[in-house]
Amino acid sequence: MPEIPNYFEIGTPDPEEAQRFYGSLFDWTFGEPSPAGYSMVNGDKGGLWDTTPMGGGSWAVFYVQVDDVRAAIARAQSLGASVALPHVDNGSIEFARLLDPRGNRFGVWRPKQSD
Repeated sequence: MPEIPNYFEIGTPDPEEAQRFYGSLFDWTFGEPSPAGYSMVNGDKGGLWDTTPMGGGSWAVFYVQVDDVRAAIARAQSLGASVALPHVDNGSIEFARLLDPRGNRFGVWRPKQSD
C-alpha cells in the first residue's frame, strides 16, 4: 500500500472559531463533539480537538496511513525522528505522533480489521 497522508487533526482552544474559519474556507462540515471535545471533520477525513482541557495549545498535524505502525515508528527513529506520542491502540485504530529531525509533528496510523 502506498503510504499517503489521509487524515489530519487540528487542535485549538476555540473550536467554534476554527469551525467558522475552516468551514468557510474549505466548506468543511463538523460532527458533534465527543465527551473528550473531539469533532469529526467531513465525516471521517479529520478531527478537531478542543484543547482547552489540555492546556489550550494550537496545532495541526497530518497522519500517514501505514501497514505497520510500530515498524514506521522504528524506521522514523532510525532516520532521526523522535516520538511525541507513543504507540496507541484504541481498539479500532493504532497511531503514534512523531517529530521529524527539525521538530515538525506528524502522525502514522493504521485502521484495525474488525473481527
